[in-house]
Amino acid sequence: MADKYGPAFMLQLGVHRTLVVSSWELIKDCFTTNDLVFATRPRSTIGKHLGYNYAFFRFTPHGPYWRELRKIATLELLSKTRLEMLKHVRINEVNTCIKQLYSLWAKGDNGPIKMEMNQWFNHLVFNVITNMIARKRYFGIGNDGEDEIKARRFRKVIERFAYQAGGC
Repeated sequence: MADKYGPAFMLQLGVHRTLVVSSWELIKDCFTTNDLVFATRPRSTIGKHLGYNYAFFRFTPHGPYWRELRKIATLELLSKTRLEMLKHVRINEVNTCIKQLYSLWAKGDNGPIKMEMNQWFNHLVFNVITNMIARKRYFGIGNDGEDEIKARRFRKVIERFAYQAGGC
């Protein structure tokens, strides 16, 4: 298609127009000279309704508000001191998850066990995030029936949100 239409052309993918660039010179120009045009995010229904009219960092278009959110996230959430302050949460969750893997192995015949690592890492990340925000574990051994139901509902909501937001 690049031979027929040139090094840059537009495609219609469903309702979205998509720019296809096949020349490194044009790509360099896109991400250096015109980087602000390509840095912004497209408007979406989920950004408007679930993102509180594009107020969430994930949906905010590039501009002064986005720069302010980025500064807050960098200085307050991802700073060295904040990460150091919450290091114990990550360490405890990894230790707990490793102990759970060991207990699953020990319950068996001490041979190889099958474990879906994608699900294990998903649970680890969800537990770290929810523990940092709400001081609560949602997945793993030790949850009673009601907590397990809440955990499944929480995970389903997060997965649906990520799917709708284009994350999955």
